[in-house]
Amino acid sequence: MTEIVTRHVDDATADALSRDGVHPVLARLFASRGVAQSTETETALARLIPPTQLKGAQDAAVFLADAIAAGKRMLVVADYDCDGATACAVAVRGLRMFGANVEYLVPNRFEYGYGLTPEIVALAASGKQGPPDVLITVDNGIASLDGVAAAQMLGIEVLVTDHHLPGAELPDARCIVNPNQPGCEFPSKHLAGVGVMFYVLLALRAELRGRGAFDASEQPRLDTLLDLVALGTVADVVKLDANNRILVAQGLSRMRAGRMHPGINALFRAAARNARQAGSFDLGFGLGPRLNAAGRLADMSLGIECLLTDDDARAWALAQELDAMNRERREIEAGMQQEALADLARFDPRAATTLCAFNETWHQGVIGIVAARLKEKFYRPTIVFAPGDDGQIKGSGRSIPGFHLRDALDLVTKREPGLIGKFGGHAMAAGLTIAADALPRFQAAFEAVGQEWLDEKALSRVIETDGDIGDDCFVPPFVAMLDAQVWGQGFPPPVFSGEFDVLSQAILKDKHLKLQLGRGRMRFNAIWFNHADTLPSRARFAYRLAADTFNGVSRVQMIVEHAQG
Repeated sequence: MTEIVTRHVDDATADALSRDGVHPVLARLFASRGVAQSTETETALARLIPPTQLKGAQDAAVFLADAIAAGKRMLVVADYDCDGATACAVAVRGLRMFGANVEYLVPNRFEYGYGLTPEIVALAASGKQGPPDVLITVDNGIASLDGVAAAQMLGIEVLVTDHHLPGAELPDARCIVNPNQPGCEFPSKHLAGVGVMFYVLLALRAELRGRGAFDASEQPRLDTLLDLVALGTVADVVKLDANNRILVAQGLSRMRAGRMHPGINALFRAAARNARQAGSFDLGFGLGPRLNAAGRLADMSLGIECLLTDDDARAWALAQELDAMNRERREIEAGMQQEALADLARFDPRAATTLCAFNETWHQGVIGIVAARLKEKFYRPTIVFAPGDDGQIKGSGRSIPGFHLRDALDLVTKREPGLIGKFGGHAMAAGLTIAADALPRFQAAFEAVGQEWLDEKALSRVIETDGDIGDDCFVPPFVAMLDAQVWGQGFPPPVFSGEFDVLSQAILKDKHLKLQLGRGRMRFNAIWFNHADTLPSRARFAYRLAADTFNGVSRVQMIVEHAQG
């Protein structure tokens, strides 16, 4: 069952925002998303929370400044997703701006697993020049107790930069920078891994400035890295709180102005998207998947090289390789999804609160995407497993509101010691490893948590909307105003709702419903993608507004999210 509801709006807050000059509809949208005053909608860099408030950032800055002065060799150890790739590129580019001797290493996920493992430390130490002096983790490391210990045994100092939730014990690293570590009072707990690394560079620049390495007029321009920061932040689906919206807005502004790195520009071209009109949607669904494809099917070094090269021709060649990988990933995903749906033909959502799926032929690198698709279809917390090594299977999960996935796995571990080998993640996404023959036991334990935490209301899909809007809003300038804002996770793009007459409807390509809707004397074009069931003569619609330009003429189209007769 799907219910269309309208978000609550604090009228006093919306009125105050309007009085401060915010468009009345935008004021309503902002107020319903927790914005209390107009300053929270400002995206100037000066509005960023200062790095002095991020625990460990100053210690990391002193440590890195000393290491640069001593000419120490640094090695960045990256994660294999888009956040990890952009964080690595930001670290390498940023540290080189300050004269650091720095290279990077990104492990193949299928050989070395996740995080700074002892095996990765051994790999790092086996280079031609011997062990590096400093290891810097980006988007990983907070759970790497054994890896950090292995590095110390070899005399390598470790700086951990991460944003994932820590476990009960922290690694014994030289410095840890993570807004979610105990004792950190940084107001934004939602920095992505790339955001954490960017903050470390801000702190390092201030430290070097204080040491007289340069003054404010000649210091390295870290804002040139914001296209990378924006991409990683959006692609990692972290909450776009006020601080993250500044980082993303600044990055998008650079892209729209053509001031971006060759790799970002090439990825826009490969995705057939216009950087001059870049929005969060382009980053999350155009560029991000192409970078992620490298980490899912091979290793992420291809993606990182694309982000690090300053050669336009090489960037384009790499972006085309990434695009080809992404097409292959989509084919693999489509096959896995078909198999999963066939296996789940008898699955009854009324009889279960959770969903687990496994097939011996599935690809580890794509299970997270398939889990997301199945979660959307069945609206249940979903974990999809694929074969791992040594009799293990690896799972990737996606959740629904009201079911904190990492906490659920933690509870299963407490109730069934030894059942889960490793696990980690967030509220809405997590990963784990179990023995292949333990899957039925895990399913039962996971479902038991679901039965306790999820009631009928939580298992009903709700489409939150921003209510109705006037006919005067169905014009390109209004859509352009909406598109100029930063929307995303935790700050959802506007979805409006209202009743319309269904004047005509036709099915396109056997799967899309093209509509003409009416309200009074007004007529509106609409399309409902991947929906082929016709509607009654009058219905209530939840919809987004999009600009539709044809032959140089811009019109507004309604993109239907759901309709009820």
